[in-house]
Amino acid sequence: MTPRPENKQMPSTSLTHGFTPLNDWGLILVEGPDAATLLQSQLSNSVLGLKRTPLGGIAQGSDSVRLVGYCNPKGRLLASAWIGLFPESIDAEDRFALFISKDIAASTAKRLSMYVLRSKVKVLDASSEWEVFGSYQTEEDEESITQHQGTISLRMPDVLTENQSFKRTLIAQKKSEISQSSIDESALKQWNSLEVFSAIPRIVLATQEQFVPQMINFESVAGVDFKKGCYPGQEIVARSQYRGAVKRRLQLAHSSSSASALELAKPGVELFQPGDADQPCGLVVLAAINPEHTDRIDLQIECKLDALEAGEIHLGTSDGPVLKIDLLPYPLLEI
Repeated sequence: MTPRPENKQMPSTSLTHGFTPLNDWGLILVEGPDAATLLQSQLSNSVLGLKRTPLGGIAQGSDSVRLVGYCNPKGRLLASAWIGLFPESIDAEDRFALFISKDIAASTAKRLSMYVLRSKVKVLDASSEWEVFGSYQTEEDEESITQHQGTISLRMPDVLTENQSFKRTLIAQKKSEISQSSIDESALKQWNSLEVFSAIPRIVLATQEQFVPQMINFESVAGVDFKKGCYPGQEIVARSQYRGAVKRRLQLAHSSSSASALELAKPGVELFQPGDADQPCGLVVLAAINPEHTDRIDLQIECKLDALEAGEIHLGTSDGPVLKIDLLPYPLLEI
């Protein structure tokens, strides 16, 4: 079903399977004997014990793939990423690959580089050298992804929607080794929709430093390890968890795809309650047009809990499109 990334021709796309370049995704590589030590001191989740995945293989499971966050000293997320360990050969040094939003890849790599000092580690924003692809398929349509020497691939958590379970894989390959690839619009819409329905947030430039991890359920989707050592913002993140100070949460929502809703459904757009135009009650985290119901926009939103209880939530302005709240696909972590 899924071609090798070097193939220029894309497979036929349907709502049950597809493959497409992801221009919004980038790649950071962190390599060297001290790579694990550096990342362990900076990220919200532990990278220790990650299994090595050979190039051409697919990292999958919590022992090979983890969701990580990168916070500022105030505990606000600068970035989120999916990380795996992909050495260039069996005997090569550690090389971690972080799949991350392309618009924050360069700044994140630069910030990580500030902490290298005399450590034996290199941090590289490889987004201009590697192309990122997304593959999805239902269990009924599943075929193994064609492995190709040199690819970096990891399996993301499955997503249940429309009574179907979808498997998702992120794949990166050097641009010098592939033909020019074109976007498959249908596959991209389905991929983006699945990402929204996963209720697993992704930080982009418009939402940098807006959220403590718990405000977007990051701890509930295994993005925070409360037993690991210190990292920037760790005290604030831990205090928010153990003292029950979180008054905002990520929710799933939807709205009609009117012209105004289409214009406003973007990460970082503010949410409001009726009659309170001066005080936003939340932000859009991610949004996507529903591929099966094109008159509907699905969103991940971060919102005050008391605003949800009080009544309607509006997109963009206090009289903007009304959002209808949907159920999360997972329980919130209670400690």
